[in-house]
Amino acid sequence: MFKNKEEFKQIFQNNVVSKLGKPLNEVSNEDVYTILSRMLREFAGKEWAATNRELRQDQEKQVYYLSLEFLIGRLLGNNLLNMGLLKIVKEGLDDLGISLGDIEEEEADAGLGNGGLGRLAACFLDSLASLGYAGHGCGIRYQYGLFEQKIVDGNQVELPDDWLQKGFEWEVRRADRKVEVRFGGHVETREEDGELYFTTRDYEAVWAVPYDVPVIGYKGSNPDYHINTLRLWSAEPVREMANRNMGNGGGNYYNYLNYNRSVESISEFLYPDDSHYEGRLLRLKQQYFLCSAGLQSILRTYDKLNLSYDHLPDQIAIHINDTHPTLVIPELMRILMDEKGYGWETAWDITCRTVSYTNHTILSEALERWPAQMIRELMPRVYMIIEEINTRFCKMLMDKYPNDPDRVAHMAIIYDDQVKMAHLAIAGSHSVNGVAALHTDILKEREMRNFYELYPQRFNNKTNGITHRRWLMHANPELCDLISDSIGSRWITHPQELVGILKYSEDAGFQEKAAAIKQHNKQHLASYIEQKYGTVVNTDSIFDVQVKRLHAYKRQFLNILHVMYLYNQLKSMPSHDMVPRTFIFGAKAAPGYYLAKSTIKLINTVANVVNNDPDVKDKLNVFFLENYSVSLAEKIIPAADVSEQISTASKEASGTGNMKLMMNGALTIGTMDGANVEMHEMLGDANMFIFGLNADQVMNYYQHGGYNARDIYNSDPRIKEVVDQLVTPGAFAQNSYEFDSLYRSLLDGNDEYFMLKDFDSYAESHVQIEAAYRNQKDWLKKSIHNIAHSGKFSSDRTIGQYASEIWKIHPVNK
Repeated sequence: MFKNKEEFKQIFQNNVVSKLGKPLNEVSNEDVYTILSRMLREFAGKEWAATNRELRQDQEKQVYYLSLEFLIGRLLGNNLLNMGLLKIVKEGLDDLGISLGDIEEEEADAGLGNGGLGRLAACFLDSLASLGYAGHGCGIRYQYGLFEQKIVDGNQVELPDDWLQKGFEWEVRRADRKVEVRFGGHVETREEDGELYFTTRDYEAVWAVPYDVPVIGYKGSNPDYHINTLRLWSAEPVREMANRNMGNGGGNYYNYLNYNRSVESISEFLYPDDSHYEGRLLRLKQQYFLCSAGLQSILRTYDKLNLSYDHLPDQIAIHINDTHPTLVIPELMRILMDEKGYGWETAWDITCRTVSYTNHTILSEALERWPAQMIRELMPRVYMIIEEINTRFCKMLMDKYPNDPDRVAHMAIIYDDQVKMAHLAIAGSHSVNGVAALHTDILKEREMRNFYELYPQRFNNKTNGITHRRWLMHANPELCDLISDSIGSRWITHPQELVGILKYSEDAGFQEKAAAIKQHNKQHLASYIEQKYGTVVNTDSIFDVQVKRLHAYKRQFLNILHVMYLYNQLKSMPSHDMVPRTFIFGAKAAPGYYLAKSTIKLINTVANVVNNDPDVKDKLNVFFLENYSVSLAEKIIPAADVSEQISTASKEASGTGNMKLMMNGALTIGTMDGANVEMHEMLGDANMFIFGLNADQVMNYYQHGGYNARDIYNSDPRIKEVVDQLVTPGAFAQNSYEFDSLYRSLLDGNDEYFMLKDFDSYAESHVQIEAAYRNQKDWLKKSIHNIAHSGKFSSDRTIGQYASEIWKIHPVNK
């Protein structure tokens, strides 16, 4: 494309003139972003086509990763990095008086995901391409993301996340590859020569139109690079169906409008409100839409190999990211039996050997269950297959456990008129993995124990990972350069070799440079906060960060209760010698999650009090940064000194924010939960701050009782003071009912997530953090140890394990 900045400048300026008809001095940042991204996409298109051609020619086994979320963030900077063009383009634009950083700000964060589930999927796609595996994503092209979060009077307000308003430069519409997805209708059965045949009549059809996004792998020293595909499906009306709804009578015009509207809604919103029937129905529609469209596309590609479907598991691996795409199992069965002519046993064998499943949670509310009647009405033939799967599965269980009907009922796929999607996913997959060692153990020993006893060979662990290309190389380039200058650049393609910087952990020169980089990153974040919120941030304070989806078990509430305690301490002892602290929060609460939204209100209320109190503002500040996103995380994470990973032990499956912050040198304060456990195995007590109940203790309380939150409330004056402040007008509450729901969750609800129980240990760990930070040389040593050991948590390692142990694929030789 271009080999140096002079070539780039010439090609870029030619494109500006030919595509926009403007001289360079008249272009806007938006113009520059458009021209630059189109140049890159067009150039990458050649390698993209070459990759697809080679995969077909060599008949490589391909992985399809189905997920309702792909939180890919902005792509311009990441694609420049992976294509090996970042330095050339940055320097070339600098010569032209254009800041690449400003241009990157013109790109909207793709509204294709919400939290860790979607970001993990994005990291996995990056690693699949960078390691040269044939692995593609399959998702939905949502017109609107979850929501754009605004904070108004301290409250979260949800606005439409219209991320496609200016288009999406990286996508290519493939109208010629659309497929038909069918909903509703009724099933007719006929018998011929002793065989049953099923046909669905009077269904509602919609088009699933694919939009393809290139997933560009890291080039490094390779002569070319590997490009996979993220295929996103958009729902569009079928003209014949729309015309049928028009009919001959004018009144049917409204049927036509209703049909069009119902179709558009399928790919309109990420996670529609499922607090009512219509919202749940729409969410189920989305899931089947993804599975049916994705599977039809996958099998159309497979058909080009001219192989029998007996060989499908040898050529195709379908991986479902949590239970949302579980309907791919009965849908594949439907196609194999109704369209390909296979009998049940053979179709079931092919399906199970093709599909694998990742479980992401042990929270009961996150283990999906759907009303059987809803599935029966929306996809009648698929429901018939689920019923048959359940019948055969339960018969097998009864044969195996003839004297244990309770076990059979507990494990049934359909029970009490509910379809349990996790049970269906386990029964229909050849592999079931957790996402951290502790999480997998809990699944095997507690939550899915019966299934583990039935299928011990299916269960395995694959601890999550993050792409160090996005979260270190792109987000923190100065630190990346320091590491490469010290140990060479081989770590970029072999991230576990980051451990090589351990020899510099006490080197004064290395520490000084690392400290300067951290300070620069803190100043960068402080400038953002000042520009957006008009508040000056003390960059010499400890930046204590908790950024993640807001949920009670993640315990942002515990964090802000501790901040209230620190404030009370400073007010009662104005001369208290405290290292200045800046607490930074970023999180979205689900629109219908009242307790989480009340927590956001509390954080902002405390921030308003603390930041405007002249007695404490030099020692304590609190900021809630609205509309947390991938691009905002890229500003926050490199600046963090302390990483808050304080979930109730046993509740967080893994976490990936903990890994990103660790990789950028933040020290973790956390419970022994999720991947924190594995981090602690490498770092020990010397390099992170562990507090609170462990998973066994939490589980014991849940199973046997014995915890009384009021006893702690009554016995600890610090806790009583902050809890009372929730409902006592004064320092924080404006009235007695503003935070009443939070107050009641602790006392009347007996503190379900053990915040009061862990408060003392948490506060003590913060005392240890402050003491450690005062010794900067030792603090920097701890920080370097965190960076050095973070290579284990690269998604390259995780994907290598998936590839060899679950999918049975190998890197493509180009």
